[in-house]
Amino acid sequence: MRPSLRHLRTLARPSSALPRPRAPCRTPRTLTIPSTPGETGARRAYSSENKYTTPAQERDRATVGVFTPTAAALFILAGTGLFFYFRWEKQRLLEEKQKEMESRAVGRAHIGGPFQMITHEGKLFSEKDLLGKWNLIYFGFTNCPDICPDELDKMSAAVDELDKSVPQMARYVADFHPRLVGLTGDYATAKATCKAYRVYFSTPPDATAEDDYLVDHSIFFYFMDPEGKFVDAFGKASSVEDVVERVSREVGDWKAVKGRLT
Repeated sequence: MRPSLRHLRTLARPSSALPRPRAPCRTPRTLTIPSTPGETGARRAYSSENKYTTPAQERDRATVGVFTPTAAALFILAGTGLFFYFRWEKQRLLEEKQKEMESRAVGRAHIGGPFQMITHEGKLFSEKDLLGKWNLIYFGFTNCPDICPDELDKMSAAVDELDKSVPQMARYVADFHPRLVGLTGDYATAKATCKAYRVYFSTPPDATAEDDYLVDHSIFFYFMDPEGKFVDAFGKASSVEDVVERVSREVGDWKAVKGRLT
């Protein structure tokens, strides 16, 4: 028996058109991600916090800011460290100044020594009267026509910038500066003092005190510190500005190291 055309069409239907068996229905599941113990603790802590603060608490929190106990400890440590550092640095600078002054003292000429002479006011004067103050010392003679007055004028001008007897000696020093002290003595005393200060002089062999004569002598003046030690010498080529600058610098260094002017 031959199949009919309707049956053939039914047989030729593609397999995809055939009804498919359905999978059995499964109960839907809910996926959960387990939390770690730390997260659980954080959630509990967060849930236990008070979410609401009063205005006073907000002000306190704004005032404190990030200044925690740790920050306070670090601040104190930093301040203490800076204090000791600056104190050490100051001491180091003072030691360097002291070493510099000592090194300069090593190269100083050995000038000065004990002496005793008479001032222009007729009073005794020795090397001890030079201690405790800065001194400019010049060796000359009252009958000098030009060099001595020029050097004393320069020395007096420098003193004025830094500050902004015998009857004949008294009259002589009064022409230069009110703080100038004139010293004199007999020939032997003057010669010994000049030798201690390494000052050269030469008088005519037959000259007397009443004669008008010239003395060949050193024309520089010394700069001495409050301890009676030689600092520097200023000659004909030195100007008033040179003297002022040198004295000011030395006095400043002295004060920086010793904490006093004299």
